[in-house]
Amino acid sequence: MAYSQPMIEAGSTRTGRWLRERRIRIALWVAVVEGLIAAFSHDIGRWTILVMAVIVLAFYIVAGRQLRWDVARQLSWIAAASQVLAILVIIVGFALVALVYLFSDHKQRA
Repeated sequence: MAYSQPMIEAGSTRTGRWLRERRIRIALWVAVVEGLIAAFSHDIGRWTILVMAVIVLAFYIVAGRQLRWDVARQLSWIAAASQVLAILVIIVGFALVALVYLFSDHKQRA
């Protein structure tokens, strides 16, 4: 007998399953928004994001994976992933600015 419905994981909740299905998309959007805020805000800088990422990632590694409440576990994963992605947004942005500078300098000297 084949089941047409996917199996529900033990200990999961409806909200937790909803978050799990969308957690990569949510983390990407949070990272993009955070990267934009860091790019255009003078109060929140790259170092602030780096410190936040270290703290949130450490929390997820130490406690977030063992949380009993499924929603909290999914939210801690989303927070950790979005912080790591925000660091990538900053690094890629910095690399793009550096490349534009390097290539524009090369054109002027040639």
